[in-house]
Amino acid sequence: MSSPTLDRPQQTAGVKKSPVVTTARLAPARPAVPPELRITDNPAAAVLRAATRDPLFRDVAAQTTGLSIATVNRQVSALLSAGLLRERADLTASGAVGRPRVPFEVDTDSYATLGVHIGSTVTRIVAANLSGRILGGLEIATPQTGQDAARTIVARSAKAFLDRLPRRKPLWTGVALAGRVDSTAGQVDHPRLGWQAAPVAAVFSSVLDLPVSVSAHVEAMEAAELLLAARDSGEETRPGSSLYIYARETAGVAVTLHDRVHTPANGPGSIAHLPTGSDVECGCGRRGCLEAAVGERALLERAVRKGILPRPEAPRRPLVADLYRAADGGHAGARELLLERAEILGRAAALVRDMFNPERVILGGQAFTGYRPGMERVAQAFAESTTLPAADLRISRFGGRVQEFAAAVTSLSVFYADPLSAMRRATRTTR
Repeated sequence: MSSPTLDRPQQTAGVKKSPVVTTARLAPARPAVPPELRITDNPAAAVLRAATRDPLFRDVAAQTTGLSIATVNRQVSALLSAGLLRERADLTASGAVGRPRVPFEVDTDSYATLGVHIGSTVTRIVAANLSGRILGGLEIATPQTGQDAARTIVARSAKAFLDRLPRRKPLWTGVALAGRVDSTAGQVDHPRLGWQAAPVAAVFSSVLDLPVSVSAHVEAMEAAELLLAARDSGEETRPGSSLYIYARETAGVAVTLHDRVHTPANGPGSIAHLPTGSDVECGCGRRGCLEAAVGERALLERAVRKGILPRPEAPRRPLVADLYRAADGGHAGARELLLERAEILGRAAALVRDMFNPERVILGGQAFTGYRPGMERVAQAFAESTTLPAADLRISRFGGRVQEFAAAVTSLSVFYADPLSAMRRATRTTR
């Protein structure tokens, strides 16, 4: 594995094997730090967020944040001292009379955070800089072993990846995954993986010797839209409510109200068994549950039964990309199966939207984005099924990389909420 110096994670046709990691002395586990999936009114956070897009002058920062110039000056000085910002004297206007105006920006070169998205079958490990840009990453197969061994394998794979980051000080680890997440304790119940009260934060902090935040992955995806997508698009964060609907192997929802992702103490709500009217049998014993109708594994099994894809022969199993290629190549059965899934997704999204009636609906996950012709069918089915006026319906800006950015924002959210406190906590590590 080469050093992760790419601007985006490595794209591979399959899943990379977990790197071989030698046993090392573990650090004492440290308490989990709940992620901050919201926009706060902390003045240092406002200045830091404003500086993640482009270099800016202090008076411009005051206009952007609504803070007084005196407050901006204090926060910039504190953030410079903490190493989170840097000045750009090279951008000072030449020939200016009087004290030069020196712009500042986030230091994107000195630090990195580590994000880990643990999926049912694939785990993604990425590094991000303080502006939320992905620096590099890799995929490994999610270990289908006992929960203790699986967590340790993933954590050590993450450490092997982190150790190869060139010249960057690691600050934080964020872990995003499905299931019921207790962010305060850093524990997870993940039925698909067979994890119960799994101490995810404790294992990762011991192996990596970094502070760790753990988040339910759909809530983290919604947080990425809130904290990162508006910055990338140049749009201002819009007030009001937003509904995020995710579908790939699992399906889930998250809601943002007044610049805060709703994080119920009992975990996010479930739409896994939302009835769709299809005849697909679900593991719960019923038919037509949403996850059984749209999940990739179940979709591939139907494609094999229908003769669209060949029966799997060890060691290779069919991939959803094979189904997409078949549809793009003109296979009528493949196209019909994928458009049927898009129809189900559109109807389900409309049903959930009608329950919440948010200002915006965002669709994320490869079930929505993987097959481009299906997006139009999703939108059509949504419009035909909703009983409310037309909605602001959009696809996630992160496309097929939603899992990566969910992991990244989980590792960055504490810095975007209270950067000076987060930096003090991060630099108290023993690395």
